[in-house]
Amino acid sequence: MPASRPKQFTLLPCHLPGVEAVRAQSRHRFGRHMHEQFGIGVLVQGAQKSLSRLGMVEAMAGDTITVNPGEIHDGTPIGDSGRSWQMLYFEPALIASLMTDISEGKMAQAEFRLPVMRDAHIRKATQELFATMTATPHVAMLAEEQMLLLFASVMQQPAVLGQTTPTAIHHARSRIDDDPTAILSLQDLAQQSGMSRFQLLRAFAKVTGMTPHAYLLQRRLHHARRLIDAGIPLVQVAMDSGFADQSHLTRLFVRNFGISPGAYSTKR
Repeated sequence: MPASRPKQFTLLPCHLPGVEAVRAQSRHRFGRHMHEQFGIGVLVQGAQKSLSRLGMVEAMAGDTITVNPGEIHDGTPIGDSGRSWQMLYFEPALIASLMTDISEGKMAQAEFRLPVMRDAHIRKATQELFATMTATPHVAMLAEEQMLLLFASVMQQPAVLGQTTPTAIHHARSRIDDDPTAILSLQDLAQQSGMSRFQLLRAFAKVTGMTPHAYLLQRRLHHARRLIDAGIPLVQVAMDSGFADQSHLTRLFVRNFGISPGAYSTKR
């Protein structure tokens, strides 16, 4: 019998609500996608290049990597050996609570300053937090202390990102966010935004890094994740998330998250 291949993506038990822990080793090339959570982790082995809000960046083994909610990014390994990493994903409400404490009540939101950081202290703090979050037994007080110290050093208050978004694109994006399962056409979004279909397509892609349809699929995937978390059968998840069928959901889910919906459901 051939030896079984090691799992490429492992969801680890994480004892703190609002936090997900992932350990991965893969040659997978991720297309443009986004997360609804804040993500921070360390590239353990190999190297990769990826799109970020600051343009293309490269990360090497030992670098700390981050992503903000809604930030369009991708990921391609550099070289033939792939890369491995460990990541923590935090719900925005948890980060808002931490940043309110850090700023003494003056600020409830924040964003990561850089998509890649080459700082030994930040790397060590990130790895220690990952170890604490996945350790048994879990020490809640230690996790809270480590989170506060880490995020105080790597986050900053958002600048004027929202102010630079054209109002029409903001409305189109909000329409998708409000109900990603709705049947929408480009013409629908264009009419509601007061733009031609081509104007909307070009402006939406410029602002978000995705076409409206690609953005819609991202929102549907995240909606599907929430349904899976709630224990909904996968056939129903696909239907309720706006996908043609379960195979359609599975194909896009694997492309986006590197793990099938079935494998993801067994880890919840």
